[in-house]
Amino acid sequence: MRTVLIIDDNPAVGEALSLALSLNEIRPLTALTPDEGLALLQREAVDVVIQDMNFTADTTSGEEGVALFRAIRERHPDLPVILLTAWTHLETAVELVKAGAADYLAKPWDDNKLLATVENLLELSESTREVSRSRRERRQRREQLQGKYELDGLVFASEAMARTLDLACQIARSDVPVLITGPNGTGKERIAAIVHANSAVKRGPFVAVNCGALPGELIEAELFGAEAGAYTGANKAREGRFELADGGTLFLDEIGNLPLPGQMKLLRVLETGQFERLGSGKTRQAKVRVLSATNADLKAMIQAGTFREDLYYRLNVIEVNLPPLSERNDDILPLAEFFLDGRAEFGDAAREALLGYPWPGNVRELKNAIERAALLAGGHPITPELLNLPQHAATAAARNLDEPSREAVETALHKADGVVSRAAQSLGLSRQALYRRMERYGLATTA
Repeated sequence: MRTVLIIDDNPAVGEALSLALSLNEIRPLTALTPDEGLALLQREAVDVVIQDMNFTADTTSGEEGVALFRAIRERHPDLPVILLTAWTHLETAVELVKAGAADYLAKPWDDNKLLATVENLLELSESTREVSRSRRERRQRREQLQGKYELDGLVFASEAMARTLDLACQIARSDVPVLITGPNGTGKERIAAIVHANSAVKRGPFVAVNCGALPGELIEAELFGAEAGAYTGANKAREGRFELADGGTLFLDEIGNLPLPGQMKLLRVLETGQFERLGSGKTRQAKVRVLSATNADLKAMIQAGTFREDLYYRLNVIEVNLPPLSERNDDILPLAEFFLDGRAEFGDAAREALLGYPWPGNVRELKNAIERAALLAGGHPITPELLNLPQHAATAAARNLDEPSREAVETALHKADGVVSRAAQSLGLSRQALYRRMERYGLATTA
């Protein structure tokens, strides 16, 4: 249950506040002295503290309240504290707010204002705990994966990427073919390298070939090798990628670009481990773990007759899907910091721009944008202009069309008696989104 601790030397204050909180389904705890309050904090789970500023008769300096606040902040740095005072100079309370106090209220207080402040802090505390819990769980998941598998220094923070890596590493030790799917620029070759690094053939070679980067007439020679004179310019015999990958892993990127004759030969190799070099009738043998990747819709290609159905099912024994960067929002800033490598710092507006951009080019586009910005920043903080993201201005403008004005936010807060969750609902925003706009407009949570 939501719990508020009241620390005040006047029992009547504790009783009045306890009644007001109880009527709003908030569990009150009371303490008459700072020591008693600190002891309760050690024993009880408390969401918000309301503390007096003076605890000794005829004392109005507020020094006791300052000492108590600092003690709470030292032991519970994230616990919201509301200062309650009748005599303390305003400057003292303002200084404590700057030091991290959530708010201050004067005695006698306004019940509605106090309850609105407490409700907002309880909501914010709940949201903060949820975010912290989620981050903690993701960090633990990441650490477990890093401790259990060889991840080749891959930078990630999203749950979507953790799931992809978990699946890729789980199936790595089997010898079945794996099809890695996902848009261009997401890092499919990195996933293939991680599968190899965790496989039974990790000590063997890892050979990658991009089927989309070779002319159709050379792909077969590239994969299976060629004898001298097999084609124009073939002055001597050469090994193909299958021979080079013998005892290890062969990664076939853009497998959808493999022409039909090559697909037929590949199918035979997958079924028998045997192949012939181009221009040779001699059958050769290779034991290779085959991983393939594509951004194409292979099922549609099968319907169109450009990709063999039997090869598709042979390659796709297990599919590992790598989501686009737009679906891995938590990965954007860690990747950006990694690519920046300490050469500059991101300004707040640049971070917002990075998170607000859809990244159609995925990780590759992000890396290029950071490289450009780092070169132009000259050691100064990186701005959205230096990132030069396409349609950035249009995206921001479109976002501003739906942006509630300061007046709309103030009106919603007033109608909701200052309770942020109610105001956010009326504006069609999340609590966190409304808090960000309130901060931007300089509005207090008790507005």
